Amino acid sequence: MSDFNHITGRQLAAARALLGIGQVELAQRANVSAPTLRRMEDSEGAAKGMKNNVASVVAALEAAGVTFIDGEYAGTGGPGVRLKQPGE
Repeated sequence: MSDFNHITGRQLAAARALLGIGQVELAQRANVSAPTLRRMEDSEGAAKGMKNNVASVVAALEAAGVTFIDGEYAGTGGPGVRLKQPGE
C-alpha cells in the first residue's frame, strides 16, 4: 500500500474519476460514509480524515487498479495517479 500520509485530496478525486466511479460507490468499497469521502477529496494538500479512513480509501482505489505517484520523487512532475500496468 502507498504511504497514505502524503496522498492529497485531489489525488483521491482524480483516482476515482480515472476509474469512472462515483463517491457513493467508492465510499461503500472503502467502508466509509460518502460525506467523509467528500471531505477527504475536498482537502487542500494531504487528505484530511482519520488515518484508518484515509487508508481504507487508498486501499480500495489501489485494489481497483490505481497507482499513486508520489510528488517527492525527482522527475515525476508532482503527485498524481495512473492505472496499474498489466501484471503490476
